[in-house]
Amino acid sequence: MTGNAPLLGDFIRRHRRKVTPQQAGLSIQGRRRTQGLRREELALLCGISSTWVTWIEQGRPVQPSTAVLDRLSQTLQLSEAER
Repeated sequence: MTGNAPLLGDFIRRHRRKVTPQQAGLSIQGRRRTQGLRREELALLCGISSTWVTWIEQGRPVQPSTAVLDRLSQTLQLSEAER
């Protein structure tokens, strides 16, 4: 996984920016400077820590479980091909 960690991080970051909080089922009031979901929101929706999301996006050599990857793909509304 170490060799693919930066690729996974870039992929997650790109797709996180594409999903709005409303699309993910969050009700957000007011203005936002962040395009798409914040790391903390993605972590909350996936049941993982924001530190874990940060490490994945930074390309650190972490090994997310299949269950975590499934929750990320569902929350980010990935297509079958993207999964």
